[in-house]
Amino acid sequence: MKKTSTRLADGRELIYYDAREDVVRDALDQRPLDPVAVRVETRFDPLREAWVSITTHRQGRTHHPPAQQCPLCPSREGRLSEIPASGYDVVVFENRFPSFAGDTGRCEVVCFTADHNASFADLSEEQAALVLAAWTDRTAELSTFPGVQQVFCFENRGAETGVTLAHPHGQIYAYPFITPRTTRILRSAAAHRKRTGSNLFDTVIAAERTDGRRIVLDAEHWTAFVPYAAHWPYEVHLYPKHRVPDLLALSEDARGEFTRVYLELLRRFDRIFGLDAPPTPYIAAWHQAPFGIAGRAEFALRLELFTIRRTPEKLKFLAGSESGMDAFVNDVLPEAAAGRLREVASQ
Repeated sequence: MKKTSTRLADGRELIYYDAREDVVRDALDQRPLDPVAVRVETRFDPLREAWVSITTHRQGRTHHPPAQQCPLCPSREGRLSEIPASGYDVVVFENRFPSFAGDTGRCEVVCFTADHNASFADLSEEQAALVLAAWTDRTAELSTFPGVQQVFCFENRGAETGVTLAHPHGQIYAYPFITPRTTRILRSAAAHRKRTGSNLFDTVIAAERTDGRRIVLDAEHWTAFVPYAAHWPYEVHLYPKHRVPDLLALSEDARGEFTRVYLELLRRFDRIFGLDAPPTPYIAAWHQAPFGIAGRAEFALRLELFTIRRTPEKLKFLAGSESGMDAFVNDVLPEAAAGRLREVASQ
């Protein structure tokens, strides 16, 4: 992998990740851009014990542009984009409309491919491996930024999940705090260790493997299952069999197998509702241990993949119970969801 860092016209960093070492990236951003005006304020909610980022500048972010005006496609004559080069493998750049910036963290965009009409599931194993390398490299670098406590790599696909750009891409958030969900999980893990003397993540995975009904895919280095108390209609958690706290600690064997396993899961998601159904909207989220905390080795890296679609025509909207009280109601039996994901395995 070759990494080339440059700057966009407004000063934001852009990084090319190339599979070939002989690629030269010297194209300059020719757009007449003013410096980005970012207004980010983090406020603490004492009742929920959670931080909220106030970002009024995001009201003006790009919203569903036509394909010929996509800001994530390579630049071409007469159409300059966020990517100065005429082609690329993987690109990461600072978000022009960040949720966190400066002293309050950082937000980056990850473009998986230059092909506007592709999706992550269309990538080859070699291309997917390059994305994994970029996620890992960004996690390593962002973890050294002052004030950053947690790094979150994720992808939202489909307008149903709130995506405003159709080009295949994800994002990376470097939070200036530990997120509420991670805080709750860390508390649960600490309480479980104190109560039982064992690791909570190991206990959960062992229970799933013993039960077996919700196992979706069992590879040499990875296990994928629908959790017993799944929140979403189709939800899969993917764990490395050797527990590690973050992407940096993954073994080479686990890295090598991940691309095949993950691409298979994504392709199964697109077959859940039949080959004639539109592409399945999903959220794919890497959960990594926060940096600089005690007991970090207790945390388990995992990727959570879920869709808000519950039938070919119906979405799972957060109703009053979920939105108002964080009390989820799932319309799909987890065992049935796992069975369906096994049924649509590649032949």
